[in-house]
Amino acid sequence: MFSYPEFDKNGEKILTEMNGINSNMLMDISVFKLLKDEKKMFNIPNKELVILLTEGKIRLVSGDIDYVADRKNIFDDLPTCLHVCKNTEVTIFALEDSEFIYQSTTNDRIFDTKLYEKKDIICSVSCEGKWENTAVRDVNTIFDYENAPYSNMVVGEVLARQGRWWSYVPHSHPQPEVYYYKFLRNEGFGACFIGDDAHKIKDGSVGCFEGGFTHVQVTAPGFPMYCCWMIRHLENNPWKKTRNVDSRYEWLD
Repeated sequence: MFSYPEFDKNGEKILTEMNGINSNMLMDISVFKLLKDEKKMFNIPNKELVILLTEGKIRLVSGDIDYVADRKNIFDDLPTCLHVCKNTEVTIFALEDSEFIYQSTTNDRIFDTKLYEKKDIICSVSCEGKWENTAVRDVNTIFDYENAPYSNMVVGEVLARQGRWWSYVPHSHPQPEVYYYKFLRNEGFGACFIGDDAHKIKDGSVGCFEGGFTHVQVTAPGFPMYCCWMIRHLENNPWKKTRNVDSRYEWLD
């Protein structure tokens, strides 16, 4: 449920596959690196698709959309995200060396292509003032059930401040969730707790949380931590900020 995937020779790092690794996450999730002037094209017959820029400058082309997105880095700049339904062609042109997250799952619904620009990102601060600010974090919600009920997925980002806990207190939900972690420095580290098991978080590592498993994490002092969090709705049971707190810690919630 916790792993340290690497980029292959084609610049793809596979996190989950619906018919392969971590298939119980019910999503295809990869991270792609494109060198300047490279391009990538997608057109999936039965799956909706998200492209989320984490770093660099790319041109996104899909239908009537032709948009140049740039992001200085994950901590100082907001994301741009493209969301399309099945049978929709998307082409990404790298205008400089870039990295993006690809998230996809089955969805028979037809919906309009949506480009989430920086101004569209829902930014909030969570747990400010609680527990002497030891779990305060910044959250960038791109879309969830509230603003995209036609999707079978949720996607957002957490920026965990150095030395802080987040996703606290230990909680679970029936829907599977994937965390992709990044640090600005390669030696950055933290810890992720899945149930009663602890895992060392490194730059580029991934946590996969099955329904019903509690999860919580902390980052070391000196190392702010980035996480892209991705949830798959279940049939007739979408994630609506669902949160089942471990009964041992209910007094903290």
